[in-house]
Amino acid sequence: MILVTGGTGFVGRHLLEKLASAGEPVRCLLRATAAPRRLPQGVEPALGDLASGQGLPDALRGVDVVIHLAGVTKALSPAAYYTGNARATRSLAAALQGRDTRLVHVSSLAAIGPSLDGKPVDEDTPPHPFTHYGKSKLEGERAARSLAPTAVIVRPPIVYGPRDTSLFQLLKSIARGLVLEISGGELWFSAIYVEDLADGLLAAARSAHAAGRDYFLAHSQPFSWSELNATAARIMGRRPRVVRIPAAVAGAVGFCAEMWSQVTRNPGIISREKVAEACCTTWTCDPRRATLELGFTAPTPLSTGLVQTLAWYKEAGWLKY
Repeated sequence: MILVTGGTGFVGRHLLEKLASAGEPVRCLLRATAAPRRLPQGVEPALGDLASGQGLPDALRGVDVVIHLAGVTKALSPAAYYTGNARATRSLAAALQGRDTRLVHVSSLAAIGPSLDGKPVDEDTPPHPFTHYGKSKLEGERAARSLAPTAVIVRPPIVYGPRDTSLFQLLKSIARGLVLEISGGELWFSAIYVEDLADGLLAAARSAHAAGRDYFLAHSQPFSWSELNATAARIMGRRPRVVRIPAAVAGAVGFCAEMWSQVTRNPGIISREKVAEACCTTWTCDPRRATLELGFTAPTPLSTGLVQTLAWYKEAGWLKY
């Protein structure tokens, strides 16, 4: 039995659908307020709360593998990041003590930080996160490693694909004929298509060599911001106008977005920290350890992944082009 946390999120939903379609026994941890009908057919719901630990013993009954995807990517306060990414992971890892259960903890490239020398970071790079999101994910990693020493820690970079709402905002802008770029030179990123990430998580869960190890799961070929924009525009048949924004102006936009989030009590994807991350020249990672030890290579290049992603957005009525 596999227990998935965060199964109603973007990556989690893809993972649950993959497991359910393969006939794997799978359980999804849900808050008491969540709706079990949102789960794919065949997925067993289990009510529990990661922050408090309530319900975890029952949710873990008969479980061989836990894939911990639940986390906070946007918040109204710094404290919310640490509650959702560090405290929740600590609670889960503590509940696993004394059990013969593999924990696959899904962290983030942000826990390590951007490249400081232009070269992709790897598993031996000293962590240097600079946002509350990245720092809280690093705290979560350390809690998992301390309380569950055999945990497998995986760090995806940008994840994109059908149902993603983050990259969608950029693609929607391109579909409308506008590309926004922050001035200051070319920016480089690693990424992984969501279906590939789901396969990588299962490889980490099943490999006998993975216990106690860390891995970056990403496509081997990084891409530039302008390449992403140009590829998406070509697929949609658009010739968008490029507007370059000074970093200071982008920071001011991030501040205004934060203030609006406070007014509406709804955290948004734009903030000063997100702008600061976007201003870093290189967010790339080296996935070779995953290839060597897990036998996992993300096969979907950006061009193919964007075709599939944009086709889903169009069919779902999210985009018109």
